[in-house]
Amino acid sequence: MQHNIKSLLGYKIGARDGEIGRVKDFYFEDTSWAIRYLVVETGNWFMEKKKLIAPQALLSPDWKNRIFPVDLSLDQVKDSPDIDTEKPVSLQQEIELYGHYAWQRYGGSGFYAGPSDPVMDQPLKIDERIVVPEHRLEGKKNDLHLQSTHLVSGYHIRATDGEIGHLSDFMMDDMDWEIEYLVIDTNNGIGGKKVLLKVEHVKEIRWEDSLVIVDINIESVKSLMLFNS
Repeated sequence: MQHNIKSLLGYKIGARDGEIGRVKDFYFEDTSWAIRYLVVETGNWFMEKKKLIAPQALLSPDWKNRIFPVDLSLDQVKDSPDIDTEKPVSLQQEIELYGHYAWQRYGGSGFYAGPSDPVMDQPLKIDERIVVPEHRLEGKKNDLHLQSTHLVSGYHIRATDGEIGHLSDFMMDDMDWEIEYLVIDTNNGIGGKKVLLKVEHVKEIRWEDSLVIVDINIESVKSLMLFNS
């Protein structure tokens, strides 16, 4: 089933022994478009810090009650590495996270080769720690490849013949937690027309310029399928 990212904000995260907090944001890999982390605001129980939880920890979602159960304890989350969620996540920070939780790495272009496992209802392998040789990290410790859906929302869209609105939201599939479409508001004014653009048309995301570059022209963007929220 497809969901727009904004509709998932505010979902509760339920640990084995209590409620962790609520979903505040998502991090996605800007090459594969896979959701890599949920950003969870923990609330008063842990000094209102934000923590990252990978989809590998998710069990079957309770869509009706807006709850994401996870195969984690409150202490596991509390003791996880602190990460500045106002910046893209570096490779080194990811390794620290995966080492703490002993999550299996993900597929795609990540730091540890191998296929991905299905997201839902897969138990975490707590006896396998990720150890990455130092030479694998040379020149990559500051490789910023994860982006915040919150921070990227609002980026200008540049078509082949000019700018055409801004990024409003994302559509993802809950089977594999991959973003399939960008929701583009083609009119920066209130009540603008919103259309769905397949991510395969994205050539580049320039986070330093707040810009998404696509490989189609303005008229093609305007003719895309409408987004119905």
